[in-house]
Amino acid sequence: MAEIKLATEVRTEFGKGAARRIRRANQVPGVVYGHGAEPVHVALPGHDLLLALRTANVLIGLEIDGKDALVIPKAVQRHPLKGTIEHVDLLTVKRGEKVEVEIAVHAEGDLAPGANLLEFVLNTLLVEAEATHIPESVTVSVAGLDAGDSIQAKDITLPKGSVLAGDEDAIVIQVVAAQAEEPAAGEAAESTEA
Repeated sequence: MAEIKLATEVRTEFGKGAARRIRRANQVPGVVYGHGAEPVHVALPGHDLLLALRTANVLIGLEIDGKDALVIPKAVQRHPLKGTIEHVDLLTVKRGEKVEVEIAVHAEGDLAPGANLLEFVLNTLLVEAEATHIPESVTVSVAGLDAGDSIQAKDITLPKGSVLAGDEDAIVIQVVAAQAEEPAAGEAAESTEA
């Protein structure tokens, strides 16, 4: 996974007014924490951060007070209507360190013939991986599965270097039979009379 470098300014002002001023300057307020160090409040370039966060579990390189820090996004708050980033929490990681992250689950292949539906019980899997080698997603083959079949977390082959960190017996994907609509009470009566 590529590392994205972002310019950072340390914040000294806090509160709603300060956060609004930062956002008006096209920046995003954030906090960097982890490894027992004191949290550092920062301002990040808004557009660059938005582009970086398009990649799931992105690895971001920051320069904070002359020191380099490697971080991954832990929580991102977005404006409910505009979709702009309001605040970001960043977790400090080290090269070689294992971190727990959620990765997306994708399905490929065709189900068995019939009126079956594919249901994602879980859209993501919690895995433990090295901070510099976090997989973006995992693809699961559903080819030939029929109604009543399911795939558990332990059945999914994870990318090299990743280990399942969540419940291994959790159902991730299941196949259900499509259900026909029952006729309304008036329609049922009409069909018996005819």
